Amino acid sequence: MTTPAVPRVILGLDVGTTGTKAVAFAVGSTWRQVAVREYPLLQPAPGQQVQDPDLVMAAAEGALAECVAAATDAEVVGISISTAMHGLIGLDAEHRPLTPLLTWADARAGAQAAALRASGQAAELQRRTGTPVHPMTPLTKLMWFHQDDPQTAAAVRWWLGLKDYVVWRLTGTLVTELSSASGTGLLDLATRDWDPTAVALSGARVDQLPPVRPTTDHLGLSAVTAGRLGLAAGTPVVLGAGDGPLGNLGTGALAPGVAGLSLGTSGAIRMVVPAPPADLDAALFCYALTDERWVVGGAVSNGGIVERWAGTALVPDLVAAAGSTAADEAVLDLAASVSPGSDGLVMLPYLLAERAPLWDPDLPGAYLGLRRGHTRAHLVRAAVEGVCLQLSTILDRLDRLQPVTAVRVTGGVFRSPLWRDVLAAVLDRPLHLVGTEEGTARGAAALGLFALGLASDLESALALLPDPAADDAAQVTADPALVEAYRSTRAAIPGLIEGLVPVAELFGRPHDSDRS
Repeated sequence: MTTPAVPRVILGLDVGTTGTKAVAFAVGSTWRQVAVREYPLLQPAPGQQVQDPDLVMAAAEGALAECVAAATDAEVVGISISTAMHGLIGLDAEHRPLTPLLTWADARAGAQAAALRASGQAAELQRRTGTPVHPMTPLTKLMWFHQDDPQTAAAVRWWLGLKDYVVWRLTGTLVTELSSASGTGLLDLATRDWDPTAVALSGARVDQLPPVRPTTDHLGLSAVTAGRLGLAAGTPVVLGAGDGPLGNLGTGALAPGVAGLSLGTSGAIRMVVPAPPADLDAALFCYALTDERWVVGGAVSNGGIVERWAGTALVPDLVAAAGSTAADEAVLDLAASVSPGSDGLVMLPYLLAERAPLWDPDLPGAYLGLRRGHTRAHLVRAAVEGVCLQLSTILDRLDRLQPVTAVRVTGGVFRSPLWRDVLAAVLDRPLHLVGTEEGTARGAAALGLFALGLASDLESALALLPDPAADDAAQVTADPALVEAYRSTRAAIPGLIEGLVPVAELFGRPHDSDRS
C-alpha cells in the first residue's frame, strides 16, 4: 500500500498598516486558512501616523500561530513575508525600539521633502533611487529625526524598516531585502545597495542600515519564535518583498502591458518590467519584486477614504440610518442617482497628503464648478469620480512607458457597481476584477515557493496556489457613453482651475486701508 503524500503548506504573511493577515496555502490546492489580527494606527501629534512595533509583531505571530494550528497533518515548508513599505523604526544597540514605527502615512517630514524639492535635489534623488521625494520616505523621516529630534537620532544604533523588524523578530538576523530597500529613497538602483550620497543627506550612516539581500533569500526561524508558533526551529523564512510588488504577483498582473490596480483606503497602479527604466518618469516609483522583475507605478493616498469622508461629512444622517454594515451601499446609491460627470461638478480629492503623480503633500482638496443646483448626491458622486480621475493620470504615465492593454483590479470598493463602472470608463480599458482578499499574501507565498526551489519561476509558483477569484477574473467593459462623459469631465478641469485665477488675484490685492 502506498503511503499518501503529506500535504505541503506555505504561509504567506501580509503585515499591513492597520492589521496583519496570515494565510496558509496548500500547495497545488485551493485549500487555505486565513487569520487576521488588527492594531491601531496612532496619531500622537498632528501629521504623525505611528504604530507600536511590539503590537504589530504580537499580531503577526498570533496570526501565524492560528494558521499553523489549522494546518494539521501538513508539512509547513516555509513562511514568506510581505509588509507595508516606507516605514521606519530606530533601535538601540540591544535591538530595542527607541521610536515607534513611523508608517508611510506619517507626514512629519513635510518640511524636509519640500526643502529637497526647492533645492532641485529631488529629481536627481528620484532618478537614482527610484523613489519620489515625499514625507512618506525613510529618507525624509531620517532627515526629520536628525534635524528636529537629534537626541533620539544620536541614541539610535540601527535604522530599520517594518520588513526588517519583522525578519529580525522571527529569525534573530538583522537584514533587509531589495524590494523594501528600493522604497526607502536610500538605495542606488544601479548598484542595488545603499546610496552613499542619499544616506549622508539623510543624516544617517551606511553602517546603521541593515545589509541588502535578494527578496528570494531565506533564513531559519529562531528556536524561541518557532516554539511560540508551533513550528520546527530553522523553518525557512523567505525575506519576501513589499506589499505593492507582491500585490501585482498575487493578482497575476505580471504580463507586459497588464497593470495591477488596488484600491482600498489608498490606491495604486503598478506594472511589472524586467529592469528599472533608464529614464524613469519623475511621477512614478520603481520598486523591486525580484532581481529580474521590477514594478513601476504610482500610489495615491486618497482612495476609498474619500468616499467614507463624503458619507460622514456630507450625508451623516443617511450613514446613521443605514448602520455601519450598509453605510457604503446607501452612500453609493445616493451618488448613483445623479448623472455621470455630476453635472459639471469636479472634486480634487486631496484630503490626505497626496502622492502620485505630483508628489506634493501640501496640495489641498477642492470642489470645482459648484453651483446652486448641485446637491449632496452630486458632491458624493464627484468624490468617487475624483478618485478615479486621479488614478487615470498615473495610468497616462504608465502608457508612455508601455501601452497598458488591461487592468487587473482588487479592493473592497469594487463590490460596488458604481465604482466599477466609473473606473472602467475613466481608464477606458477592460477591467478584470480580481476579487481575492488574499492577493498580497498569495504573492508572498508564490515568491516563497520560487525562492525555496519548489517552482521554476513566478508564474509556475502562482499556478501552485490556485485561486479562482484571482485566476477567473470577471471583466468589466467600459460603457462608451460613460467614457465620453468622463473624457469631457477631465477635459474641463484645466478650464475650471484657470477660471479661478481672477479670484486669486482679487484676494491678493491689498485692502483699501493698506494703500497709501
